[in-house]
Amino acid sequence: MQELFLGEYIKQKRIELGITQEQLCEGICEPITVSRMENGKQLPSYNRIRAFLQRLGLPDDRYYALLSKNELKIKTLQDEIRADAIRLYRATPENRGSIWASGIKKLKELEDIAESDDRIIRQCIISERVAFGKPDGPFCLEERLEMLMKALRITVPRLDLEEINLGLYSMDETTLLNQIAATYAQMGQPKKAIDIYRQLLKYVQKHYCEGMSRYAGKFALVAHNYTHALFMVRNYDDALEVAELGRKACVEYAHYQFLPGLLDLMGGCYFFKGDLEKCKEYYRDAYCLYKVTGNNSDRLLLEEIIKERLGLEFPF
Repeated sequence: MQELFLGEYIKQKRIELGITQEQLCEGICEPITVSRMENGKQLPSYNRIRAFLQRLGLPDDRYYALLSKNELKIKTLQDEIRADAIRLYRATPENRGSIWASGIKKLKELEDIAESDDRIIRQCIISERVAFGKPDGPFCLEERLEMLMKALRITVPRLDLEEINLGLYSMDETTLLNQIAATYAQMGQPKKAIDIYRQLLKYVQKHYCEGMSRYAGKFALVAHNYTHALFMVRNYDDALEVAELGRKACVEYAHYQFLPGLLDLMGGCYFFKGDLEKCKEYYRDAYCLYKVTGNNSDRLLLEEIIKERLGLEFPF
């Protein structure tokens, strides 16, 4: 895709949505950068282009941009850091220290090579530090919330959690919103979490409708967490409605990561609603998917729940 075509592509969608250049780039760069890009005079960095496309609800994998040597190094570091964060989450206690040290070292390297005015990278560094936590374990919930809010406000300076629909967000920004909601839930503030999830699910569903095949995983994640928050306050009817939206997205767009968890929650909802046949059906499906995907921790937990609630052992 040529630079001019990319600029016209972004400009056309921006005008179609009634979004100004200032709104599109708020928190990321100056409006002149968007203007020059739309006129074919400048090609912004990879991260900025990606954020612009995502804020417009456009797929971010349909353009071609040559990465500079520095951008390629930054992208490689980001990928490695995220991989280390996943490894750290799954690590045994004896391996945690070396993985943590590796990730923190790469974060420092990323910080050193990034431009000082690159707000997207600054946001990435803070959010990944939250994921890595301290050498001896995760940050406390209050610290975690403060860091997540600080990271999000780098690129969303006028953030209002009560009016999320008024903003434009990249996928990284929606991830931070999801993490903020999850933290509120862990802090014993389910109503705050539910309100954020409700707004966020509606935003993702509406804003990424054209690229849902790519963003269905994000939709399913938010639906899963929203369902769990509703389940915890015993709002089983709304929980089932949201879970069904997530389930359909998983199946229709082949994003199965959150499908077993959604089915598990649906089984729990039906149990507390007194529909034991539906409960057994969803628990059975969730159990099989946990087993097939090798998720033994959740499978064993579900085994205990089935035995406690239904007095049954799998298979049934």
